[in-house]
Amino acid sequence: MAEERILLDSAAVARTLTRLSHEIAEKNKGTEGVCLLGIKRRGEIIARRVREILSEAYGADVPCAGLDIGMYRDDLVSGYFVPDASVNELGFAIDGKKVVLCDDVLHTGRTVRAAIEAIFDLGRPACVQLLELVDRGGKQMPVFADFVGKNIPAAGSEFIDVRLKELEGEDAVGIRRDR
Repeated sequence: MAEERILLDSAAVARTLTRLSHEIAEKNKGTEGVCLLGIKRRGEIIARRVREILSEAYGADVPCAGLDIGMYRDDLVSGYFVPDASVNELGFAIDGKKVVLCDDVLHTGRTVRAAIEAIFDLGRPACVQLLELVDRGGKQMPVFADFVGKNIPAAGSEFIDVRLKELEGEDAVGIRRDR
C-alpha cells in the first residue's frame, strides 16, 4: 500500500466541521428553513455532525437525512432506466427549503450532479447549497461548493482518503499516490 500523508487529524476535522456549520448559519442568516441532506455514506455522517453542531450552537432543530444517489449515477444507469425517487424517504419536505447538500470529497462533480437530480425528484427547494469537507480539484462539470472545509489540489494519480470514526474508527483526511 502507498504511503499516506495525513492532512487533517481528528482535531482538525472537528474544527473544520464547526467552522462549516457556522458558515451555514451565517450565509443563511440563521437556520430557519435550512435542511441538511448528506450523500450516503460519508456525506450523511458529515450532515449529522453539522446538525449536532448547529443544535448546540444555535438551539436549532435542523431537519437532516441521508440521500441515496446510486440510482442517479450516470455511470451506473442506462437510458432505459428511470430512477426511483422513493428510495429516498427523508421524513420531511424540501419544498421551499434551503437544502445544504453534504459530501466528503468534491472531485469530478458527477456525484453532485446525481444528487441534485435526486433532490429535484423529491421536491422543489428554494436553493441547494453544497458543503464539501475536501475539494480536490479535477472537475469535469461546473460544480463549485458553497462551503469547503479544505482545498487539497490532487493529481489524478492521488487518492484523498476521508476516514470517519463512525465507519473507520478514526477521523482523518489523508492523501496517497495510487500505484
